[in-house]
Amino acid sequence: MKLARLLMASVAASSFAAAALADDLCSYDPPLPLAAGAQADPAAIRNDAEGITIAYLPMGTEFNYHVALGEGIKQVADSRDDVEMFLLSPYSGSDLAGQMGMLQDVTARADVDAIVLISFDEAALAPLVKEAVAAGKAVVIVNSDIPNFPTPVHGVVGVNQRAVNKALAEWAIQQAGGEGRRVGILDGEPGYLATERAGGFTDGITGSTWEVKARINGGWSVEKGNTAAMDLLQANPDLQVIYASNDYMALGATLATKALGREDLTILGYDGDTGALEDIAAGGMDATSDTSPVIMGRKAACFAIDLIEGKTPGGYVNTPTRIVHAGNAVEVLQKPEDLFPKPSKAY
Repeated sequence: MKLARLLMASVAASSFAAAALADDLCSYDPPLPLAAGAQADPAAIRNDAEGITIAYLPMGTEFNYHVALGEGIKQVADSRDDVEMFLLSPYSGSDLAGQMGMLQDVTARADVDAIVLISFDEAALAPLVKEAVAAGKAVVIVNSDIPNFPTPVHGVVGVNQRAVNKALAEWAIQQAGGEGRRVGILDGEPGYLATERAGGFTDGITGSTWEVKARINGGWSVEKGNTAAMDLLQANPDLQVIYASNDYMALGATLATKALGREDLTILGYDGDTGALEDIAAGGMDATSDTSPVIMGRKAACFAIDLIEGKTPGGYVNTPTRIVHAGNAVEVLQKPEDLFPKPSKAY
């Protein structure tokens, strides 16, 4: 039976109360220490001009999730007369050279006070991040929980990806009544994010009757995820579950299952992209770990401002998550103020 048919009994257990995500614009949990040697000194941050300018550098604007993070940052900037935000990003998430060039540009700009950065390739970006910190910029890594970025940074904002994906796996096993399942995994491009997300899922099924039969790089996007899932399913027709390390690949896998007439499969994702939430509500994907990117963006912006104003020592800020499934997807979609892009219709 498709996993979505088994979900109603766990609505209360698997969702936060609505107020848990619709929190004050600039509230965040007290930061936790980064690993030894990974914390840059916030006392060296410079703010020589009136007001604060935040540069947001995602990896690529083809990812709605990254745009949603930027929307959260923009909401904070719009709420204050003394804060401005601008976005610099290549279109493609595979254009690492483009992001590196943009990071060099904002580091050289005297009017930029903070850099909020999504990093897929920590080793490649580390020398440029080091230059940004040395230039007196507040540097915050967002959409990550890395405790030991290769060069010291002022802050990291995200979720404990390994723990969240482990919880998703354990929850999915529970929804299946403990019955055995053959699993295929769509990994993202190699890096910290891919390792932690899929690693958490495999942690969650360790010792259970669920078994990973195959895994393949799905390239983070819908298109690449679709192609990878087609290959995965054609080579392994006995698969019963596909776990994808982000929602775009999961949506691609859903398209592949429809094309192959395999709508009996369980599709699990990660992120909380609006398109994925609507797909779940419509009976497509089965579940995702919603990491609420708009809210994460708000917290990253507030944290960066507090670093500049000397109100925090820096560190890691954790943000809220919840498992979204057929039983609570509409409830989540009924709060469009916390979503970007907005849902395609009123729920």
